[in-house]
Amino acid sequence: MLDIAEELDRWITEGRDFAVATVVGVGGSAPRPQGAALAVDGDGTAVGSVSGGCVEGAVYELCRQALVDGETVLEHFGYDDADAFAAGLTCGGTLDVLVTPVRADSPDRPVLAAALAAAARGRTAAIARIVSGPAELLGRALLVRPDGTLLGGFGAHPELDRTVAAEAAAFLDAGRTGTVEAGERGERCGDPVTVLVESSVPPPRMIVFGAVDFAAALVRVGAFLGYHVTVCDARPVFTTRARFPEADEIVVDWPHRYLERTTTDSRTVLCVLTHDSKFDVPLLRHALRLPVAYVGAMGSRRTHLDRLELLREAGVTELELARLHSPIGLDLGARTPEETALSIAAEIVAGRRGGSGLPLAGAHTPIHRDVPDRADRADRRFGSVA
Repeated sequence: MLDIAEELDRWITEGRDFAVATVVGVGGSAPRPQGAALAVDGDGTAVGSVSGGCVEGAVYELCRQALVDGETVLEHFGYDDADAFAAGLTCGGTLDVLVTPVRADSPDRPVLAAALAAAARGRTAAIARIVSGPAELLGRALLVRPDGTLLGGFGAHPELDRTVAAEAAAFLDAGRTGTVEAGERGERCGDPVTVLVESSVPPPRMIVFGAVDFAAALVRVGAFLGYHVTVCDARPVFTTRARFPEADEIVVDWPHRYLERTTTDSRTVLCVLTHDSKFDVPLLRHALRLPVAYVGAMGSRRTHLDRLELLREAGVTELELARLHSPIGLDLGARTPEETALSIAAEIVAGRRGGSGLPLAGAHTPIHRDVPDRADRADRRFGSVA
């Protein structure tokens, strides 16, 4: 639902009634992940997508019906070769979709409105909704803020509120969306329930070091992928807004000095395009010791080997060097700055999603993997990502 927060926040502000269908369970090669949503307002206007087209018509009608009767429903969609006219996913996957009316009289409208407002403005918050369990709890929502304050809840189930809030906080720390089970580990939470937690966090950072032509192309690709992109270089004549109009930040500073004082996290990607040892060595010595998602450095294979020796002399360990992606990018045969930016982005996405980088035609692996972001994998103990 939070993937279309800007549109739904505007609908809330305009006082519109609408129904929102959210993907809460995925199996096999389904095209859209948990949290993907389609919403329909009272005039029949639709935004978003839950399947890339396979079952959109059926979900649209479910939303229209939910606006009429005010009932939350959970619907399962899968491929059914026994009935060619049944709504299903021709890709062979399955989807569980929660359809929730958000009308003026809906008890959870204030909670959903607060979550949508936070996501639309880039603020941190998590919305937890019950997607299976007792009928009276289906769709009920709890908003969890980073300071620990809550909005909404599950009625006469305070222990369930506390349990879900704790697990939603863990999802929020990792910036991920997924489902958790509650009420089945001995707590006095009532009947077992499944809860979908959607996290709203600021976009991940991409820091591009080196104000070169390749950087200009990578900035555009990084922005397209949803990164907050910073360009850093020590040379003011090259590090200008005119050269990098799509960057979120332009920083004139020695790269290692900037990296030492800026904030990074487990989703941050660092792309070193300077291929100049006076910049690269102090920068990479620090970068390879940070808990970031990706560190890549541009240069020929000869430059890479020379750089490794300089880094070893600077005290970088073999374990730290093993984290370095160099020469940067996947082997696409890239030549132009745009093609090179595409190869770098492809390597970042493959690392994030657990991809092999091989052609899908010969990879013999699922197209859509049930693999959480690398930044999420250390936090599996708080629940399962379906």
